[in-house]
Amino acid sequence: MDFDIPEKLANYLKELDDFIESTIKPLEQQDDNIRFFDHRREDARTDWDRGGLPNEEWEQLLFKAKRLADAAGHYRYAQPKEFGGKDGSNLDMAIIREHLAVKGLGLHNDLQNEHSIVGNNVGLLLMIRYGTEEQKAEWIDDLAEGRKGFAFGITEPDHGSDATHMETRAEKDGDEWVINGRKTWNTGIHKAQYDMVMARTSGKAGDGDGITAFLTPMKADGVKIEEMLWTFNMPTDHGTVSFTDVRVPHGSIFGGEGRGLQVVQHFFNENRIRQAASSLGAAQFCINESVKYAKQRKPFGKALATNQGIQFPLVELQTQCDMLRALIHKTAWQMDKYGAFTVSDKVSMCNYWSNRLCCEAADRAMQVHGGLGYSRHKPFEHIYRHHRRYRITEGAEEIQMRRVAGYMFGFMSQQAPKGVKTKD
Repeated sequence: MDFDIPEKLANYLKELDDFIESTIKPLEQQDDNIRFFDHRREDARTDWDRGGLPNEEWEQLLFKAKRLADAAGHYRYAQPKEFGGKDGSNLDMAIIREHLAVKGLGLHNDLQNEHSIVGNNVGLLLMIRYGTEEQKAEWIDDLAEGRKGFAFGITEPDHGSDATHMETRAEKDGDEWVINGRKTWNTGIHKAQYDMVMARTSGKAGDGDGITAFLTPMKADGVKIEEMLWTFNMPTDHGTVSFTDVRVPHGSIFGGEGRGLQVVQHFFNENRIRQAASSLGAAQFCINESVKYAKQRKPFGKALATNQGIQFPLVELQTQCDMLRALIHKTAWQMDKYGAFTVSDKVSMCNYWSNRLCCEAADRAMQVHGGLGYSRHKPFEHIYRHHRRYRITEGAEEIQMRRVAGYMFGFMSQQAPKGVKTKD
């Protein structure tokens, strides 16, 4: 096995770096846009007069950066060439996502809302793989160019990680379906024109089958955003949404009747390996900055870097980063070669460990930097607050560990759920 980054990808990373320096960095400095990335002024991102929603100027800045990246041929890198992409592999995306995160926070890559000049456009990925021909014709161009999008209505207030016991139901009435229920942690719902609502259409609580995904217009009668949930890391784009006798046509079903949850599981594996790579990159950034500072800071007449009390914790973190990087690269490579569902256990390992590691690296960076590290003059407390959520929201680490145990002890099998395409 060759562990070197392919020459073509290494050259592309340099191309990305040049694009960041020539196009993204100047935009970041223009019109005081840097205020959104200045840790002392982080609250500029939040519109407190609109209930804590993201500031419109900030979101427009992110949108502009994506459009510039799209025009330069970067944003759709992971998508098929026929849709304007470069057929980027999962291994490519893992390496790219880490590379961008190692640079630290900025307009090129903002970890708070997974903004990146190389997009992880989950909605587009799913639409290409599972949309009907009519849905593809309606959605693909708009998704690719950011004109339209949908949120994911999976989690419910009373069930959290246990999606198979969801209480939201949809019943057929002629050529329409009637949806009733509630969803929470609907990320991006403040802007999304549609919500992909998971609702039970058959079977009983606990069944994986019988849950259907409906592309539901947010402007439909009976849809209401009940509240936006404030978090450890503001602003909030996470809403609780209720659906009361909401009518949608049969054509709004996405991925096939009764197979919604299985289809979304495909996205979980591909998204989680990329998110793991981002967390790894952020952890590496914290370590790099700590080593640099420890060489410069000289209390009591000698550099902090000479103290084993500083060295050893960073050595342990670096060792974990190197081991995790090898596992992420191997897992992404196997995913490309054998399909997303052949490495489900390894994806869970990468995901829960990288998120925990990032929090530990950010905490250690704060300690190494002392009072300055705890302050908002440095990004570490921001990184900690952001990545702490991934130990819960990207599949709680206990759920990920339970999943690994399921494969270890033979309670689960490494195969795609019924109705899910494993490879193109």
